[in-house]
Amino acid sequence: MSLVTLAQYQCIFAEHFTLHIKYLTIKALQHTVILGANGSGKSALAACLAGQGEYVSGERAVNAPYAWVSVEQQQALIAAERQKDCSDILDIIPIPSTVEEILFEGLDLPYQDPALLEHVLSLFSLNTMLKRPFRALSTGETRKLLLAKAILSKAQLLILDEPWDGLDQQACHELSVLFNTLAEYTTLVFVLNRLSEVPRYCQQVVLMQAGEIQWQSSSNSSLSETIRHIEQVRHMQQSDLSLPSRDEERFAPHPLDASAPLVKLTQVKVSYGDHIVFQGLNWTIRPNQHWQITGPNGSGKTCLLNLITGDHPQCYVNDIHVFGFKRGSGESIWQIKQYIGYMSNALHLDYRVNCSLLQVILSGFYDSIGLYQTPSPKQKALAQQWLALMSLTHLENTPFLQLSFGDQRMALIARAMVKHPALLILDEPCNGLDDINRIKVLALIDLLAREGNTTLLYVNHHQEDAIPSIEHHLCMTDFQA
Repeated sequence: MSLVTLAQYQCIFAEHFTLHIKYLTIKALQHTVILGANGSGKSALAACLAGQGEYVSGERAVNAPYAWVSVEQQQALIAAERQKDCSDILDIIPIPSTVEEILFEGLDLPYQDPALLEHVLSLFSLNTMLKRPFRALSTGETRKLLLAKAILSKAQLLILDEPWDGLDQQACHELSVLFNTLAEYTTLVFVLNRLSEVPRYCQQVVLMQAGEIQWQSSSNSSLSETIRHIEQVRHMQQSDLSLPSRDEERFAPHPLDASAPLVKLTQVKVSYGDHIVFQGLNWTIRPNQHWQITGPNGSGKTCLLNLITGDHPQCYVNDIHVFGFKRGSGESIWQIKQYIGYMSNALHLDYRVNCSLLQVILSGFYDSIGLYQTPSPKQKALAQQWLALMSLTHLENTPFLQLSFGDQRMALIARAMVKHPALLILDEPCNGLDDINRIKVLALIDLLAREGNTTLLYVNHHQEDAIPSIEHHLCMTDFQA
């Protein structure tokens, strides 16, 4: 008997995307990887296996306990915790959930496999954060928590949507080792964008397109032959890239003093109570001096970037100079943001305004989430050129929240670049992108860095996503307590 069966199965996601699976079976220990371009339906198929989506017709049978890890779960957890912030309206004192509460919710306590528990807590570095509020976790730490919870559930079927995204290299390696062990007795289904991440023990490959299975491997084909076939199917002729011009009326202005640093931080420290994220950081960023920022999850990479953008409250208790302004000297946040283009996992999770894709790009001229001003005809034309560059023209009028995760990501990257900012901050921009879009985005980032007007701060965990123009490196482990 098959572990999973979908037959002539149709379901709808968010009233705009229909998944139609003619036939798919997954047998016990038939480890499966789901591939496809952004918007093809691969995450929808994973969600469908986990019982999500509005049923239309057909048969779905999952004959084993399962656990599902995805961006949607991450968003739902964050939204539920944020909802507690509104509890004062009901005269209720909000009590934030701890990491421990979320991890063990629904599990039998005391946990029946202490060896596995200790291994998972150690693997994901959760031992020291069990008592911390869930909201205090970084994006990568949140993903680790969800993965740990799924593994500890001892489900017979694990449905894992981009499980390595957002994790540092050490965590990626250790998680791969754990999956190798789990694969001996747990059926694993992966949704992946990177062909390089396909585990060698996968026995079935499913390629999605337009909400349907475009192709799937035969039972007797080798994985290497299958990957070569996928590479042929996904091959795209890459044309020479050129960037749209900037809007002379609405572009990031030059620094007040062209010879001065863009950013200067002196003995900077971020802490929460007794927990020190990093300390003693001295850092000067000069024009056209591109930096890659590395460090494990929780080392403070995103905190550091938020100090620069003004989105972290501790920017006002540190010695920080940004574009000629000393933070806390009366400058407005908009005086700083006009110089900056910004893209991060947190921004993606926060961009919940359901304006059109074109309006998302246009909002980059005004540093807003959503569009609240009337753009000029030139700005609209430039935004349409960025859509064409990203191969998203056909989705111009589509509401942002109806786009696939990968297409949303591409749109937000274009939004960050549209004004040719003096400082472009990209925090793991390639998470959720398929290979073709990832290669295009990396080429665009490098091109923007080389054109001479933009300084780049870049966070990523994948060596294959290196930017050739980046020559400077900041490692956050050098500033740990």
